[in-house]
Amino acid sequence: QVQPVESGGGLVQAGASLRLACVASGSTFSRYNMGWFRQVSGKEREFVAVSNWSGGNTRYADSVKGRFTISRDNAKNMVYLQMNSLKPEDTAVYYCAADETGGRLAVVAGYYDRWGQGTQVTVSS
Repeated sequence: QVQPVESGGGLVQAGASLRLACVASGSTFSRYNMGWFRQVSGKEREFVAVSNWSGGNTRYADSVKGRFTISRDNAKNMVYLQMNSLKPEDTAVYYCAADETGGRLAVVAGYYDRWGQGTQVTVSS
């Protein structure tokens, strides 16, 4: 089991970049697919990106493709979300999550077993 903890959120202007980081405690981190989701108050949690256990296979939501990049460093139990060309509609609480079952690049929040507390990203116009 792992417990993700996110950091790196903040307030930026449209067009800026941010890098979110997620550290996941536990010796089994490198076994798990790791995903990023986001949520706006009153709306469902939305898939953003997922990386397989090695980082060699990734998947993105259409809304962030070409702007966001997910990466991971298994030696440090870290997963990152590099966000470029941010837009006001990217404003949300961003969550890191671990899929302990693996074998898929899940885009549905219900497939993930462990969640962080979230970090707020606000993009002003």
